[in-house]
Amino acid sequence: MIRNEFEIAHVVKRFGAQFRMLSRPNNYQLTVLNALQQCRTAELGGHKDRCDNPHCAHERFSYNSCGNRHCPKCQVARQMLWAEDRMRDALNVKHFHVVFTVPDELNQICLLDNKFFYSSLFACAWDTLRSFGYSHYAAETGAICVLHTWGQNLSLHPHLHCLVSCAGLSLRGKLVDIGRQGKYLYPVKQMSAVFRAKMLQRLKQNLKKKNLLTGDIQQIIDCCYAKPWVVYSEPSLGNAKQIVAYLAKYTHRVAISNTRIKNIDELGVTFSFKDYADKANQKQMTLTGVEFLRRFAMHILPRGFVKIRYYGILASKYREQVKTLKSKPDIFQLTETRQQRMVRLTGLDSCRCSKCKTGYMLVVEILPRIRSPDNVFYPLTSDLNC
Repeated sequence: MIRNEFEIAHVVKRFGAQFRMLSRPNNYQLTVLNALQQCRTAELGGHKDRCDNPHCAHERFSYNSCGNRHCPKCQVARQMLWAEDRMRDALNVKHFHVVFTVPDELNQICLLDNKFFYSSLFACAWDTLRSFGYSHYAAETGAICVLHTWGQNLSLHPHLHCLVSCAGLSLRGKLVDIGRQGKYLYPVKQMSAVFRAKMLQRLKQNLKKKNLLTGDIQQIIDCCYAKPWVVYSEPSLGNAKQIVAYLAKYTHRVAISNTRIKNIDELGVTFSFKDYADKANQKQMTLTGVEFLRRFAMHILPRGFVKIRYYGILASKYREQVKTLKSKPDIFQLTETRQQRMVRLTGLDSCRCSKCKTGYMLVVEILPRIRSPDNVFYPLTSDLNC
């Protein structure tokens, strides 16, 4: 496997101690950053492999992954397996892509309690979609919603990507087609206004409950009431396989991939980004190491928070009622192991010897985890699976 010259792990290793002193992140953020730093290194242990071809006997060391959902090196396999599993469950109908965004002014409120803010984003977006499904088609619709919290420059930009199916359950329990007559599923301006009212009302109630509704916060709420919000909607997409492949691009992303990091030096971290204000042209930005980690840590989700959610007829409780709309791809072999699935999906067999190309690598020695490595920037914790 080809490793990137610069990785988030390198940033954490170089600037982690300074970031901890100056920004004072919480323990969970430190746990995540430490997991990213240790990923696929001797600190997490691993195994020594040897080719079973007697004429080769090539040896290699393989180190364990951290498995953290914020790690850019641990998402590729998860994304592929998730996409294939969703193809088995996908409805064989067209879908619409709807994106719910909030004004930047709400970022200050988001940082006060990001878990409640993100939960409200899910609840209000689905409540809006569900109410429009009943008002326009008298049907219970469905959606898969995926949370993103970042912009291209690592700024805080919470938004939801929603895939809404062009099918619903009528009040009589029958499956009906929706969204066939128009290019878009629902009127965007009306949907934006309803979503704005639901979201701001929910936030205001929570702020009152926690005695956080100060004059400055109330001014932010009033400002957001006065300005139009944007709900972005795309025309209907293709069949079930195309839909899942499209959505998979969004599900397992992290705030920044290692390929976007171009340089790490004493000045800080240089990374590439798309400037959507300038026709999405590729540009580069340099931040200090501490500021880079501060921005990255903003996008570490609360412990146990679910970032992919299924609503309406796409939820498990409606599985039997909508099974007639399920796609039936012939690519699934449920008897396959995880390794066999990855070989089929990627075309690469990590167990095959990279030197002779004929033998297979067998584990000959287990390498224990280093419990107290010298280069950690804070005391290790045992919980790395988040």
